[in-house]
Amino acid sequence: MVALSEVVFALVASAFLLSTPSTAHPGLGFGWGGGSSGSGGGHGLFPEYYLYSCPQVNDIVVSVLEQAIEREPRMAASLLRLHFHDCFVQGCDASVLLDDSATIASEKRSLPNANSLRGFEVIDEIKAKLEEVCPGVVSCADIVALAARGSTVLSGGPDWELPLGRGDSRTASLTGSNNNIPPPNSTIQNLITLFQRQGLNEADLVALSGGHTIGVARCTSFKQRLYNQNGNNQPDATLERTYYQDLKTVCPQSGGDNNISPLDIASPVKFDNSYFKLVLWGKGLLNSDEVLLTGKVGKTMNLVKAYAEDESLFLQQFAKSMIKMGNISPLIGFNGEVRKNCRHVN
Repeated sequence: MVALSEVVFALVASAFLLSTPSTAHPGLGFGWGGGSSGSGGGHGLFPEYYLYSCPQVNDIVVSVLEQAIEREPRMAASLLRLHFHDCFVQGCDASVLLDDSATIASEKRSLPNANSLRGFEVIDEIKAKLEEVCPGVVSCADIVALAARGSTVLSGGPDWELPLGRGDSRTASLTGSNNNIPPPNSTIQNLITLFQRQGLNEADLVALSGGHTIGVARCTSFKQRLYNQNGNNQPDATLERTYYQDLKTVCPQSGGDNNISPLDIASPVKFDNSYFKLVLWGKGLLNSDEVLLTGKVGKTMNLVKAYAEDESLFLQQFAKSMIKMGNISPLIGFNGEVRKNCRHVN
């Protein structure tokens, strides 16, 4: 028996093939078909999902993002991270957006997210604008994915053809959030294992880590490297000395946990490959950045060097890996819902 969602998918897909729409989003290059990488439609997701039901979806997302990032350039990285922290828990289902309730233990309270994950108000603003134009149509999970892509492009990074049609979850997993999101002090083996758990390989790990070309980290995330890396009250020997001295002024041994430092000191708000050059020079901020090189895993070491040398290679792989990550366990058809308010189930 064919599932109803498959019938709907087939009808919409065939309707799309019968039409020849012009580029949906001139100006910023967010074409439905004009991305830099092919889409992964094998999950029941496809880029043209809102072509008829809400053709303005991306224009609305981008207009909100432009204002939000202009107000606070750091917001681009926050929204990219929000997508990552959503997908790694129970798939890309907007579970991370749910607030505490009688039935929901919010993922916002997990160790990786508490007092750290940001961008919820921007998602709320996008959702409110979309509800005015296309009520009950665009899922919060798709909004998070669109915001991550838009933030990347507005920071000078690559565009990609984004498969859409994710449903919103009716559940969250605080335990999953605590256990599945790689901590900043991860070893290379820990990183590889946590990425493999999501069906992502070493190339995805290194490319997606390159998202740290924008954004900041709190002192608490790298303090261990400065003062007690191996339980011997000594700094991490792989830290470049001048960089180490600079970080100590930002991040004192006691207190200052919420002081921030850019993940990429060379170009903190520009999406480029300088992150990889910094890692090569011993100036990766987090342990999880530097171990891509110093962890003695040939594949990740070689990719760091390759991306440091060839920016276009990195940008291409980043786009591919973002598509792959965005395809983790989506809720298709009646498996998910379209929340009216991203913070609460319907």
